Amino acid sequence: MNWKLSIRKNIYTLLLGAVVAVGSPVSAQEKPANPFISPFDFPLVLSGNFGELRSNHFHGGVDFKTQGVVGKPIRCIADGYVSRVTVTPGGYGQAVYITHDNGYTSVHGHLLKFAPEIEKVVEAYQYEHETFAVDLKFEADKFPFKQGEIFALAGNEGYSFGPHLHMEIRKTDTGEYVDPLQFYTHQIKDTTAPRASHVIFYPQAGEGMIAGAQRKKVMSLESLKAPVEAWGKIAVGIKAYDYMDGTTNNYGVRSVRLLVDSVEVFRSTVDGFLPNENRMINAWTDYEEYVSRNSWFMRSQILPGNTWRMLSANDEGGVITIDEERLYRFRYELEDLYGNRRTYRFEVLGKPVQVIPVEKGGKYCFRWNSGNVLQEPGMELVVPKGMLYDDVQLNTRVILDSLGISYTYQLHDKPLPLHAGCPLKIGVRRYPLADMNKYYVVRKHKGKNVSAGGNFEDGYMHTTIWELGTYSVALDTIAPKVVPLNKPQWKTGNIRFKIRDAETGIKDYKVYIDGAFVLFKFSSKNAQLSCVHPQRIRKGVKHTMEVIVTDHCGNETKEEYQF
Repeated sequence: MNWKLSIRKNIYTLLLGAVVAVGSPVSAQEKPANPFISPFDFPLVLSGNFGELRSNHFHGGVDFKTQGVVGKPIRCIADGYVSRVTVTPGGYGQAVYITHDNGYTSVHGHLLKFAPEIEKVVEAYQYEHETFAVDLKFEADKFPFKQGEIFALAGNEGYSFGPHLHMEIRKTDTGEYVDPLQFYTHQIKDTTAPRASHVIFYPQAGEGMIAGAQRKKVMSLESLKAPVEAWGKIAVGIKAYDYMDGTTNNYGVRSVRLLVDSVEVFRSTVDGFLPNENRMINAWTDYEEYVSRNSWFMRSQILPGNTWRMLSANDEGGVITIDEERLYRFRYELEDLYGNRRTYRFEVLGKPVQVIPVEKGGKYCFRWNSGNVLQEPGMELVVPKGMLYDDVQLNTRVILDSLGISYTYQLHDKPLPLHAGCPLKIGVRRYPLADMNKYYVVRKHKGKNVSAGGNFEDGYMHTTIWELGTYSVALDTIAPKVVPLNKPQWKTGNIRFKIRDAETGIKDYKVYIDGAFVLFKFSSKNAQLSCVHPQRIRKGVKHTMEVIVTDHCGNETKEEYQF
């Protein structure tokens, strides 16, 4: 394949196609002096947009469909050089980072194959270090690419469930993610406005009431044709998605604006975020609704510990005071990058009702603007300043079990995210095994045990947690399972296995054929190992193959096969 795309014949066309013709964007991001061209030579269609709501993060780029197939050539969108290449079982799968001359870095994920010169270096590293996972960085003179030259083929690798290209554009100096779509609005038509389905009401603890109660209330927009009664301080949120012409996909909403009696109370404009702002999605959205019901609500309220710059609100952080016996007129305006807008109106009727104050304090009232420590017999959790988005009164409980390796500790009775990892240690009470590598911290969640890892030191298991929940110490002595697949095809080099570990998860694997390391890739989508380079296996002769798989507690499975 001719990987270098000649641009002499079509340089004029490419430069014309690079002119950015943004219609009516709601964007504060500046455009680079040197514009970007399309990564493909066919019409662009999005399967995912920038800022979509994802588990613990915003979608940092756009997903371009590849016409339902893998192997589409990807063009360098501006002059630059390959500064980084990564290979992982999940996430981006195979990815290329290109640092451009215009101050931006583009990231391209889920790739099927790198350009030959890149592939050669990656493959050499994998065989030398006997590893599938790769993270290599390069200087500017190693792999330079001109605008329009092909550097990879699009695929479906990593945590991807259909052929597409995930593409990000970041500011090189700060790492800030910006919306790539702003550079391609002239190539993608969109006349479809966002749509909403539900509103959620948040009476402020001890200060407000909704429909006669102090708990949050979800209502469909259809049911809000009649006013809802409220009194005191409340906030609201909305469940909404954006849509585009010619596709059935739903997308994140770029701009949400809330007005009460024609006065703006809150606005969000999702056009950029820094890496350390990524987990603030858990403060802007309703984390409990997502974890418990897989339902995304965007708060029209800025919690005190949420410093994401794309949000603005009134002096009360988006809180509205209902203190008059009258109708309060609420209006939501949802808008996309193209200026397509949809408006929703509903009313709140002020009706006086006694609001019962809530006492803040007690044994474990954690403050968002200070450091906090939770200590119970045999357990300590440290939550430094900046890890919480709001004050929280913890509902803690110690569950005693005379046969348990440790006590079980309920740190809180509801899902509560932390902005970063916080240290937790749990004392070990019983030692069924002398090998302390077999012990790990387990989180009990939705009836399942989920490994939180950890290391033993001075009678305690130490780990880092990212969410308050229920934790204890468990023991893992069960080695991973290795199940051979498609044995009749092994002689062709098409060799596959399914590998699983029920407790702490797969940490590492290696495959040797006739004593030599052979590269296999692991897919986190289907837990399968498959041979990457079948051409390296001699045909027509008998082989001995050894598969070694280990988990995070050091349990190892070794299987030998003949084929």
